[in-house]
Amino acid sequence: MKIFYGPKGTGKTKAIIDDANKRLETAKGHVIFITDTNRYTYDLKYQIRFLDVTQFAIQGMDGLRGFLKGIVAASGDNEYIYLDGIARIADKPLSELGNVFAAMEKLEKDFDVKFVLTCSASKEDLPDFVLKYVE
Repeated sequence: MKIFYGPKGTGKTKAIIDDANKRLETAKGHVIFITDTNRYTYDLKYQIRFLDVTQFAIQGMDGLRGFLKGIVAASGDNEYIYLDGIARIADKPLSELGNVFAAMEKLEKDFDVKFVLTCSASKEDLPDFVLKYVE
């Protein structure tokens, strides 16, 4: 798991979009980008599967976990799953998303998929379950 973190307005979204576009060059499987707006549709290379979660009525942490499991289950060719604004998508504070991170960690191990996400917080405000993924 790879984490882009920092306070709001520090360029996390641009960094994760650049990472996804670059990753497409070497990825052997599908690259998926998930966020809660369609604003970045044209910033991503067209080969990246773009998903705006507002179209799927995801509700809370259980909904997000189920959504991510469904994406992984839908295709064994999914290699990278990007989530821009995980706390916004879950509509919960980052500190309450431990179960979502545990589910993503299990999906990575069991299905050889890699999650890359943004967290709007300074390093000292990141929960321990996020800090372990910070480089």
